[in-house]
Amino acid sequence: MLSSLLSPSAFPLPETGERPTVYADRVGAWYAAAKSDQHRKGHGLYLTPVPAADFMAARIRALGGRLRMLDPAAGAGVLCCAAVEAIVARKPAPVSIECIAYEVDADLIEPLRGVLAYLTAWCRVRHGVGLEARVEAADFVLAHAGALRPGRSGGEGFDAVISNPPYFKIGRTDPRAVAVPTVVHGQPNIYALFMAVSAALLRAGGDFVCITPRSFASGSYFRRFRTTFFEMIRPLHVHVFESRRAAFSRDDVLQENVILAGVRRDPWRRADRQADLTISCSRGVNDVAEVPLRTVPLRTALDHETADRVFRLPVSTEQGRVLALVDAWPTTLHGLGLEISTGPVVPFRATAVVDREGRVPDTHAPLLWMHHVRGTQVTWPLNRRKPEYIRRRGAEALLIPNRNYVLMRRFTAKEEARRLAAAPYLARDFAVPEVGLENHLNYIHRPGGVLSEDEAWGLTALYNSSLLDTYFRCVNGNTQVNAIELRAMPLPAREVIVSLGRLVRRLHDPLDGLDDRVMDLVGGARHAGMAVVA
Repeated sequence: MLSSLLSPSAFPLPETGERPTVYADRVGAWYAAAKSDQHRKGHGLYLTPVPAADFMAARIRALGGRLRMLDPAAGAGVLCCAAVEAIVARKPAPVSIECIAYEVDADLIEPLRGVLAYLTAWCRVRHGVGLEARVEAADFVLAHAGALRPGRSGGEGFDAVISNPPYFKIGRTDPRAVAVPTVVHGQPNIYALFMAVSAALLRAGGDFVCITPRSFASGSYFRRFRTTFFEMIRPLHVHVFESRRAAFSRDDVLQENVILAGVRRDPWRRADRQADLTISCSRGVNDVAEVPLRTVPLRTALDHETADRVFRLPVSTEQGRVLALVDAWPTTLHGLGLEISTGPVVPFRATAVVDREGRVPDTHAPLLWMHHVRGTQVTWPLNRRKPEYIRRRGAEALLIPNRNYVLMRRFTAKEEARRLAAAPYLARDFAVPEVGLENHLNYIHRPGGVLSEDEAWGLTALYNSSLLDTYFRCVNGNTQVNAIELRAMPLPAREVIVSLGRLVRRLHDPLDGLDDRVMDLVGGARHAGMAVVA
């Protein structure tokens, strides 16, 4: 029996005939159950489900008599095992495989070594393949940060990287962030550092496969990462998990996750200008191997001509049509002479001037929060527990003039149907000289001028439509709605926005039939009858 080749230990032993991947999963579940939530979150320990691991392993294309493989965040070894199982099942199988697994959790080192010992024995007994598996009990990013040093190229000879890196935010002064400044901006997330460093260790033509949150695909914090990463890795296949809970449900993780498979090829942009990207999508992991595949031009998903390098993922034909339609619009907020800003009131920093009661407009101004934006209305006050008033004296720098704005929530609820939520703030509805906007609101305004009511209503209708909500979902994997992404979003001409505003502001319920009205005005004849489903 293969299990007899392992020394007795505190962790579970393999069962007769058990797949190494299944065994690793069982050991991982055993280990996670013995640890506190704080320990698991502190180490970013989120177990890769076996179906996802098998799907990822199938994306590895490397061939040859001797292969080198890297897992920079091995955990209990599920991905190492799945990758090796997939490789040795091919014909012809390699003669030998070298697998290097990094793990920083000291308590997990021995269970991981036990899993890899079983995998080594399984390869030899079942397939006659020699496996040299080595566990490195070290911080992967710090150990290999030099691979991203400017002027360094060529990788370290790994044929494949397969990874489920930890994810949690770190400070800019964290030693790992300091070690890789070329990919750090703002508040970094550790998983992006793992992706960038491991990509740099691949040989030319090596395979890169990882499962991560989708948040790297857009946003200013990941801009430097995208620039560096996509100079090295040409994306081949992206799988999107629609449910934000299903991919890591047993770990109670709420993230929108993707599996990204690519190849190390630098530089690749000119040579592969006409390349395609395969996109697939499933709700969770149980149906991941049975989903249909669709192909889009890579230039549609990744635009190297813009500084942001947003990685857009239209998971359906309909979403692809939406991208094409909106991309054809002629202008942006800046083109319309508009700006979007973030509410300046951070309540915990302004405790001296925010109140639960106040005299408006004598001593106080309204303080609006996200929950004051409801449907297409701004409703204030709501008489909730949060302070809804801000003192006019002492808060002058935090108040904005009482003018027409479009207010947009910066965050949506965990499983809310829409990502974009907007409402017109009309100056005539508030008999005040200034208003306070809390930091979780964005507001659209015209610097040095006035946003007309028709413009405010027209923009509100657009942002609340399924059309722009669908577009936003293609370019953003977060629940956060960033001003930088809204600035870049295409918009119709001003006269179209004004016409839409004149139409919807007269309706008893502006949301009733909104999508049809938007498509009538901005869809054009070529897209008539196009159904948009968020």
